[in-house]
Amino acid sequence: MRDREAPETPVWAYDGMVPGPVMRVRQDDELKIRLLNELPEPTAIHWHGSRVPNAMDGSLYLTQPPVEARGSFEYRFKAPDAGTFWYHAPGIQTGQIERGLFGAVIVEEKAPVEIDRDIVLLMDGRPLRANDIAVGTNERLRFRLINAAKARLMRLRFDRHSIRVMAVDGQPAQPFLASEGRIALGPGNRIDLFLDAVLDPGETASIFVDNVGAETEIARLVYEPGTKQRRSPLPDPPPLPSNPLPERIDMRNAQRFDAALNAVDARSRIWTMIGASSGPFGPPLFSVKRGRAVVMAFPNPTDAAHAIHLHGHHVRLLDNLDDGWKPFWLDTILVGARQTARVAFVADNPGKWMIACQMIGGQETGMTAWFEVT
Repeated sequence: MRDREAPETPVWAYDGMVPGPVMRVRQDDELKIRLLNELPEPTAIHWHGSRVPNAMDGSLYLTQPPVEARGSFEYRFKAPDAGTFWYHAPGIQTGQIERGLFGAVIVEEKAPVEIDRDIVLLMDGRPLRANDIAVGTNERLRFRLINAAKARLMRLRFDRHSIRVMAVDGQPAQPFLASEGRIALGPGNRIDLFLDAVLDPGETASIFVDNVGAETEIARLVYEPGTKQRRSPLPDPPPLPSNPLPERIDMRNAQRFDAALNAVDARSRIWTMIGASSGPFGPPLFSVKRGRAVVMAFPNPTDAAHAIHLHGHHVRLLDNLDDGWKPFWLDTILVGARQTARVAFVADNPGKWMIACQMIGGQETGMTAWFEVT
C-alpha cells in the first residue's frame, strides 16, 4: 500500500506513536491537550471534523500562529458531537501528516450504545499486516473507520458479513446496509458501522482493502471455537443519538457561491479554486452572517477527483435538482472528475474557516481558501 518508488522518510510522532494515541472522551466533556513542539519546524494540530471554537481549529496563520520549534500551545474545548473524528498536523505543512502526525479522536455518546466492542481502524496507506480480531458468534462490533491518507480513496470489503452504516464523518445517519459489504472513504472521511458476527464458532472471514485493482487483506475476524456471545443475534439497531445539528436547512434565502476547481499549470499540476483567495493570506472567498444558510457548488472540470474539507461545519450533499439531500452529514466531500458537487449548511460557527482541497491519486500541491462567519 506504499508507493515502492517513494523514498523512506524519518517518522515523526505524537507521544512516540504512529498513529498517535487514541483520545477518548464523552460528549460535552472538555479536551485539554498541550502541544509541545519538538520538531525542527513549526506545526499545529487540526481537529478534523470537530466543530471546535475557531481559535482551536489549528489552521496556521488563519486561526493561530505556528507553534514554533521548542514552543507550545494549549488546545482546550468541549466536544459538542459524539462520533468518530481525528487529529493531524495542518495540511498546509507539507509532509507532516505523511510522516506520522495523526491520530483518532473518539467522542462517546452520553448514554451507552448496545455493542459488545468498539474497534478503531485508522488507515494511512502504509503497508498493513493483517491483524486477527477474535470474535464470538452473535457478538456485535462497532468499527470506526478513518481514512488518514492524504490523497487516496479507500475501498473496503467485509467478506461474508452484512455491515450496517451508522454514522458518516462523525454524524449519525439513518442506518443502512452497505451493498455487498463494500464501503468507500475519501481522504479524511470516517464511517461508523455495526457488524454482527453471525458465522459459526471456528470460522474466519477477511476484511480487504482495494490496492490498485487487487484486494489486500488488512484484518481477519477469527471466531473463537466453541464460544457464542449470545444465543441469537441482537435485533436491528436504532439510529445513534442525534448531535446538535439543524434538522432542516431553509435554502430559500441561502447565500450561494461557486468555487470551481481548475489546473493553473497542467505541466506542474498545481491546482486552484477559481474565485478563491490564495490560502490564508488573501481575502475570504465569502462572508456570511451567523445562522444563515449557505449553498456551495464545486464544479470540477478537471480529469482528477478532488476531496474538499470544510472546517468547523458539516454539510448536506444536495441532489441535482435542489429537491433534497443525502441522508447524512459530511465534512469532507469527494468531487468526481468532470462532475459538480453541491452542498448546503447553516453557518452557525463564528470565525474564519478554511476550505482545503486535495487531488485524489497524487501528491501534487493542494489548495486552500477560507470563508468568514460573522
